[in-house]
This record gives sequence, C-alpha cells and structure tokens, in this order.
Amino acid sequence: MSAITTIPARPVSTPPASGTQSAVGEDSLVGRVALVTGGTRGIGAAISLSLIGRGATVAAGFSANRTAAERFRQTLREVGNDASVHQGNVGDPGDCLRVINEVIEQHGRLDILVNNAGVTVDRSVSSMTVDDWHKVLRVNLSGAFYMSQPALAHMLERGSGRIINISSVVGETGNIGQANYAASKSGLLGLTKTLAREAAFALEKAGKLDGDGIGLTVNAVTPGLIETEMSSVVPAQVIEKLRAAIPMRRMGRPEEVARVVRFLAADSSSYITGQVWGVNGGFDM
Repeated sequence: MSAITTIPARPVSTPPASGTQSAVGEDSLVGRVALVTGGTRGIGAAISLSLIGRGATVAAGFSANRTAAERFRQTLREVGNDASVHQGNVGDPGDCLRVINEVIEQHGRLDILVNNAGVTVDRSVSSMTVDDWHKVLRVNLSGAFYMSQPALAHMLERGSGRIINISSVVGETGNIGQANYAASKSGLLGLTKTLAREAAFALEKAGKLDGDGIGLTVNAVTPGLIETEMSSVVPAQVIEKLRAAIPMRRMGRPEEVARVVRFLAADSSSYITGQVWGVNGGFDM
C-alpha cells in the first residue's frame, strides 16, 4: 500500500448527553462509530454487542460467512443503534483500506477501531512451514497495521479516536506449538506502544493535543484462556491442565474481555494510552 487515501470525515459533533437507557453513563458511546475486525464471532461478537449496547454505531468485519454475518447484524440492530457488516481479508492491505473507507462513507466517521481478527496455525517450530509462519503474522500482526494506518490518518485529521488491539497472554508468555501466534501477538504490543507515541506526537505537532479533549489513544488487551469456538476444539485434558495453572481456576468469558475494550473506548479514558490490559484470571502476573 503505497499511499493512504481516506474519505474526509464529516464534521465532528458532540455526542448527545443521553441515549437509550443502556447507553447512559460515564462510558456512554452515543455518537461514536466503532469498527471491530472479526466482529461477528467469539470475542469480536461480544465486543460488538458491548459497544452497541453503550450507544455506539457498530461496523463488524468478517471474512467468509456472509449469511452468519447478516444474521449477526440483525442481532446488533435488535440490541441498539445502527449496525453494518463488512467483508474483507485483514491480511490484504487493499481490503483493509476499502473497509475503512466503506465504514466512513456509510457512517460518516470512525471513532473506534478494534483490531480483533486473528488466526492460528499451531505446530512446533521444527515442523512449522514458512507458509504457516507468514499466514499467522500476515493476519494477526500485519492486518492490525493495515487497518490502523488509514484509520489513524482519519482520526488524526479529526483530532480524536481510539485504537484497541486484541493481543493475547501468549504474546507475553510464549506457548509450545505457537511460535507464529506468540510472535504475532507480542508484535502487537510493540505496535500498540509505538502507535500511541506517534499519535500523541502528531496531535501535538498539529496543535490538536487538547488537555480537555478526548484525545487519540492506542491500547492493547491480552485475553487469556477464553470460552470461544477456538478454545472449544482444544482437548479436554489440555483445558483442565490450563485451568489448573490459572489462579481463578476457570476460563474467561468473551464478555469479560469486551468490558475492558468498552472501558478503553470511552471518552473518559483519554489519559490511558500505550498500555497493555490483561484479562487472564491471573495466569500472567
């Protein structure tokens, strides 16, 4: 992707002081537009539902199953505000730019980007192919960069925004058979901290670093063992061994990850940037 071309934002308006009953409160997201990659399943679906429940307009990204995505869009609309679904491959920079522009064109702005889409190809290093390595890095790490670059340009133009990267506790601890996954999720932490510094620097340079504003923040969340389709295929004896290593002695729920994402997305979280938030039951502390 040699150049970044995004659709200009519509004028920024202050979100209404109130919305639906579920959206009222300090972390109200009324008036905000959020794009969640991999946002129709698992942790991504929980994040989409959490954000729309607080009044946000949600655009959920998906890769393949349009029927399921459209069904989830109807679920979102039953919960709260307007919602849309957008098909694309986050490992393709052209697709990422297209989706960012689609969201801005359809909803007029983009306030929150949640880089959640991810894949696994688990093998030991000795048996991992070059394609196995690059497939996971391309989606999990490069995909977050491909989405963040045009989103950041749009947010910098407006002077505010939120980027939240969904990493993993494995990016902090490593894991046997997941060298590619661990490297991709660890890389997200470095990307998060660098984007946070660059965003603040660019705002200051443009004279938009307003101490009373909502700011432009970039943070990461590192889920541990969470009850999702991905974890459901793990053998029961492996799950039990993992549970025994978690101080809370249980798996996490997607909604518990979504709660932290919603908190970081709120306007009132403007003094939190470049941070890594663990949601792992104490597995890594």
